[in-house]
Amino acid sequence: MISVKEAIIVEGRYDKIKLSGIVDAPIIETNGFRVFSDKEKQALIRDIAAKRGILVLTDSDGAGFVIRNFLRGAVPKQQIKHCYIPQIEGKERRKPQKSKEGLLGVEGVTDEIIIDAIRKSGATILGEEQKQRQEITKADLFELGLTGGENSAQKRQALLKKLNMPTYLSTNALLTALNCLYSLEEIKHML
Repeated sequence: MISVKEAIIVEGRYDKIKLSGIVDAPIIETNGFRVFSDKEKQALIRDIAAKRGILVLTDSDGAGFVIRNFLRGAVPKQQIKHCYIPQIEGKERRKPQKSKEGLLGVEGVTDEIIIDAIRKSGATILGEEQKQRQEITKADLFELGLTGGENSAQKRQALLKKLNMPTYLSTNALLTALNCLYSLEEIKHML
């Protein structure tokens, strides 16, 4: 079990149950899309973010990214960190069939994947030394040919596919995810 300073924001109760067995931190459910209209839940998330910061851990499907982007707009940038799990095809044990996009959510991936994603997200893990790494910038993406050039979109799509990340990520979302998961040197090596 790892202890995290930030409160972790998840989509639903099964995600919360999964995390409670591997992470020592407050875990807050958005109750899916209900967070969009639940002003009290929004206020609670903002209050917690101001006091200890939040770590957003949603599924790597379209719905998860909609919730993540909503929270990105609801909480000041310096109070929020993003944790991404890879896109892995499969079906959760408790469900009779695969999700709409056929991907495992937070509740379906292994404990090791979640812990690795939390470590890579820049979350403050209590009792572990925090490593500072250089942020990947838009200028870096340009230099690597991932933006602003001929075939940039195809190169981004190929990189996203190789990294098991959602292929519909915008350039800004890609930049956020890369900074959570990889160093600039690792990206250069992959390319």
